[in-house]
Amino acid sequence: MTRMEMEEGGSRGARRRGCTFQKNDFFPEESFKSWGSYGIALRETPWKFKNRVMTRSKDETEVVEMKGRSSNEMKKTLNSWDLIWFGIGAVIGSGIFVITGLEARDAAGPAVVLSYVVSGISALLSVFCYTEFAVEIPVAGGSFAYLRVELGDFVAFIAAGNILLEYVIGGAAISRSWTSYFATLCNHHPDEFRIIIPNVNPDYGHLDPIAVVVLIAIATLAMVSTKASSLFNNIATIVHCLVIVFIIVAGLINANPQNLTPFTPFGVRGVFKASAVLFFAFIGFDAVATMAEETKNPARDIPIGLVGSMTITTLVYCLLSLTLCLVQSYKDIDVDAPFSVAFHAVGWDWAKYIVALGALKGMTTVLLVTIVGESRYLTHISRTHMMPPWFGLVDDKTGTPVNATIAMLTVTSVIAFFTNFRVLSSLLSISTLLIFMLVAVALLVRRYYSSGVTTKANQVKLIVCLVLIFGSSCGVSAYWANSDGIIGYVICVPLWLLGTGGLWLGVPMAKTPKLWGVPLVPWLPALSIFINIFLLGSIDVASYIRFGVWTALLLVYYAFVGLHASYDAAKELKSASSNTTTNQLDQDLNMLEQGVQSQNISTT
Repeated sequence: MTRMEMEEGGSRGARRRGCTFQKNDFFPEESFKSWGSYGIALRETPWKFKNRVMTRSKDETEVVEMKGRSSNEMKKTLNSWDLIWFGIGAVIGSGIFVITGLEARDAAGPAVVLSYVVSGISALLSVFCYTEFAVEIPVAGGSFAYLRVELGDFVAFIAAGNILLEYVIGGAAISRSWTSYFATLCNHHPDEFRIIIPNVNPDYGHLDPIAVVVLIAIATLAMVSTKASSLFNNIATIVHCLVIVFIIVAGLINANPQNLTPFTPFGVRGVFKASAVLFFAFIGFDAVATMAEETKNPARDIPIGLVGSMTITTLVYCLLSLTLCLVQSYKDIDVDAPFSVAFHAVGWDWAKYIVALGALKGMTTVLLVTIVGESRYLTHISRTHMMPPWFGLVDDKTGTPVNATIAMLTVTSVIAFFTNFRVLSSLLSISTLLIFMLVAVALLVRRYYSSGVTTKANQVKLIVCLVLIFGSSCGVSAYWANSDGIIGYVICVPLWLLGTGGLWLGVPMAKTPKLWGVPLVPWLPALSIFINIFLLGSIDVASYIRFGVWTALLLVYYAFVGLHASYDAAKELKSASSNTTTNQLDQDLNMLEQGVQSQNISTT
């Protein structure tokens, strides 16, 4: 038995509790055994990098072996209704009560409802892709596990870093908005509840202690029990839905159709620019995919939970954004608490308290699901040793990833304490769109490529088609961002159709889903790739600079730590599997020999 296996096996035997430490909890791999070992590992970096780029995980590895590294099993307590309520609770609140006002006033005007339609369609396409993977690979790792299986460790790691960034920034942004609505409920300006540091950039100098307290309280609930979190979420979401019905009805009573004129004051470009940022409103659903490991019947419950909650959410977003623009002119919308201030503007002062209370409940459930989702992502990433395995431990008593929850809570709280919401939202959308695009690519690879099944000729066709789909999508996005003409679309759109049609007609499928599959493959995944890349072209340059800095930091960490740790862990896993196979063969041979000896004795 290998050294890491002995340590992990010992952990399972001891029934580990959260926040306990043992020797080699953080760097048990051979590369970090000594400075000499680390020096050798660094010299082997190019070869290891090639191995990690080319290596693919397997479904059974993610579902069985990776889960075994968490010391304890997560408890299977969730059904389809829990997932629907988690989905609604995760999404409604993060967008409609946070950034709708900002995008309606500064980017799209009343046409923000169309921005939600575009974002909703793209999110629904991504939901289909996530659902097939979550049913086939029901683990806590979500898109990280899916990408490891289809696109390899390196792509999965880059996605993992952006997944964690997505959740950290999302939680920080929503917790700061929680403070804004709480201030409205108390008849105060949000900055009155923050600590203002003079002569410091307001994007980073308005400190928010309330956001930190809210995060700690919700994370505590998430650590106690997943089922308790689900029950709290269900009750809070029902109350939240009643408030939404009230907002729509009361808003229509006070509607002024003149407020919809002009409908597109910033033009079509403004509609898509807002759509890119409003993707922030749909990040919650991928957190529901991370709960597959705790779902009683993934094949039935996940499709109902994911597709059902996203359809309801998109409809609600469109109705609420339209209601906001009917009640108040887009020029007068308040960016901190748009719905509460809108009712105040029409003389319904009492209504703003109901709206603020509903918004707080909505954002509370969003934060709950965000914390649950991000901790499960970190848990599965740590199972591969790309992050220290201590973060992947599951608490014996609660059946929840306590270590990962505390780690993510700490980082989210620090960012929420310092950073302005406007800085956070655009950077978040880049990470979200990138991950959704990669999952769609991974689904096409899953359907059309299988080692030992797909011929070399079909592999070449698949690569050419994917390059055409990806390249033409990038071309449309770049042309949209830099030109008002049509020549770019005349060139790129036919290339996209050629790539997708070529995949459909010219490459035979290598795999078919066993339980639930995305319809209209390759058209729906290819369309998801196109829309996600197109929306990426509408995000500002400053956000891309921040994104580039973050990606550079990820690459540095991967080159010096993550690459060597994950390579050693994969090597040990392969060795353990070989030993298991050898032991099984020895047992079979011994049984055969005993049978032959018994037969010889009886013959004698």
